[in-house]
Amino acid sequence: MKKVKGIKKYAKQLLGKIDISEVPTALTQLQTVSSMMEKDRGFRNMLVSPVFSGEEVDKVITLLGDKLKMSDKLTGYLKYIRECGAIIALSEIVRAASILYLDMKNRLKAVVASAVEVSVENKKRLEETLKAVTGKETEVEYITDPTLIGGIRVQLGSKMYDSSIQGQLWLLRDKLIKG
Repeated sequence: MKKVKGIKKYAKQLLGKIDISEVPTALTQLQTVSSMMEKDRGFRNMLVSPVFSGEEVDKVITLLGDKLKMSDKLTGYLKYIRECGAIIALSEIVRAASILYLDMKNRLKAVVASAVEVSVENKKRLEETLKAVTGKETEVEYITDPTLIGGIRVQLGSKMYDSSIQGQLWLLRDKLIKG
């Protein structure tokens, strides 16, 4: 896959194009398109391949926009990033736009991975701790990753806090290799 430069620029353009109240819906719709691109190689290739003319791809994007009930601005944005060759990086653009949006709302997104399901009590304590540490409201996504063996791994924005057994084993391995 070709690396697209300027992901943050495209994310800012997206947020500048639509009303702030429409952002959550727009991000969900764009994430749906991104998921379709990841799951269906033919669909992805149709959007990025030079075999299809810009007009043909724009017609498909318009139909897709109608089916997903996208605003004209959002459909236009998809056509714009297709024209720029950046549609292949849609998932990265959506991720960057989500972070920028949360930052605008003085919120952060955290992803908490644990080997087992986190209890409701621990979720509440963790969310309170994250708010105290960051000083911002934190939107937390919990995922279960049995490869962690035990402990948790928290990704907060671009920072990673790893107290999992897997992470500790990797650190130990690195220390043993270095001597």
